[in-house]
Amino acid sequence: MDRAEPSDPPLRQAGVLLHITSLPNAAGKLGQLNSEAWRFLDWIQESGLSIWQTLPLNHPHADLSPYSALSAFAFNPAFLPDDWMQYLNAERYAEFLQNEPHWLQDYALFVTIREQLQGASWVNWPEGLKRRDPESLKRFSRQHQGRIEQLKQQQCVLDYLWQKLKSDANQRGIQLFGDMPIFVALDSADVWSNTGEFLLDESLMPKVVAGVPPDYFSETGQRWGNPHYDWDAMQKDGFSWWIRRIEHALRQFDLLRIDHFRGLQACWQIDAKEETAINGHWKEVPGEALLEKLQQEFPHLPLIAEDLGVITEEVVELKEKFDLPGMSVLQFGFNGLPDNPHALDEQVVNSVAYTGTHDNDTTIGWFETLDEGGKAWVWQQLEEHCGSLLEKSGLENAMPWPLIVAAFASVAQRVIVPMQDFLMLDSKHRMNVPGVAEGNWRWQFDWSQLSKETSKEIAVLVALTDRGDSA
Repeated sequence: MDRAEPSDPPLRQAGVLLHITSLPNAAGKLGQLNSEAWRFLDWIQESGLSIWQTLPLNHPHADLSPYSALSAFAFNPAFLPDDWMQYLNAERYAEFLQNEPHWLQDYALFVTIREQLQGASWVNWPEGLKRRDPESLKRFSRQHQGRIEQLKQQQCVLDYLWQKLKSDANQRGIQLFGDMPIFVALDSADVWSNTGEFLLDESLMPKVVAGVPPDYFSETGQRWGNPHYDWDAMQKDGFSWWIRRIEHALRQFDLLRIDHFRGLQACWQIDAKEETAINGHWKEVPGEALLEKLQQEFPHLPLIAEDLGVITEEVVELKEKFDLPGMSVLQFGFNGLPDNPHALDEQVVNSVAYTGTHDNDTTIGWFETLDEGGKAWVWQQLEEHCGSLLEKSGLENAMPWPLIVAAFASVAQRVIVPMQDFLMLDSKHRMNVPGVAEGNWRWQFDWSQLSKETSKEIAVLVALTDRGDSA
């Protein structure tokens, strides 16, 4: 369907992808919301960038994956600065409790019980605690009041620090861009305190679990194990849980990516007894009704659809009905197949272009895995599309800069580059290797890796590609 040209061209922006834990930390710990976060804001501003994208901010399980969290609402306590108690203002904390977030008590209780039971999943807790018997919870709360209070205090401080970071970023013309996993973990305060919102059996175990079907990458598919939502129940109560979740996220971020967006059209349901994803089936969900409700509640709904992988016409229609930007990943764009949405000449305006994501290898690492013919094909495509711009920019004609230039030159409204690519780092520095259980989510950069010229070079590229505007 032909669409009328807008009277004003959309703003063109550029940004960087870096999780909070990837910030430098002099204490040798993972990154925190300390002075390094504000120093990074300085660097973003100096570089002419206007978006800082992070991974989900939630409290992760022991594997540190922010996509499998103990709560869909609570901040990761690891973000707390070492001196966090100095930010615990009594008046501020009283106000925080006066307007206590709906999830706070359940989260603090959940984490404390879990700690007392050596990290056991709530489905294995004693019946009284598992089924939220009021007397059992009251008795436990009295016994562990100190720890429950401390967890609430931590969330108050984290909320204060994040809101300060967001305010300071916005004042500099920088938007914060967040990420929301569509599913939540079974072992989470969300499922424990909202069992009626999920497809659970009488013993509160999942009837069906989430995943994706067999494909080119896996003969057995992927069995993620997340419980499925009871969409009928959610729709009957006006999607109240989702409204609270989106409201919470929009308070934290200016832009929000919905991870696995295709799950808002149909989900791959696997019987919980199945060990693999092979015997699952697609189950349609009321994503259109949900998005309509969210649009009513939040007229300005700055969502980005993570639409990577095999996407059906129905998913595309859902995305386009709500005019949601999708994603393109340039590393995926060189297979030579027709209609590849990631190819340099298939980019669209209403999208976010990436060199790679947190799940990809770094651009240098990716390029080094190609055979000589593949490398030659990539160079040929890049030369045709942005050779003159690369020469004009004065940037090095060696990976990853040609791919970064191609991303900036894209017609896509927004472009995001992982910090590893700006730092010209190899595979040893990737954030996550999907399917590998150990060693992910720990990467950090160091200021010594940054050339003094890098921010100037990025700023030149921003100016040459007219990406200097901020929202």
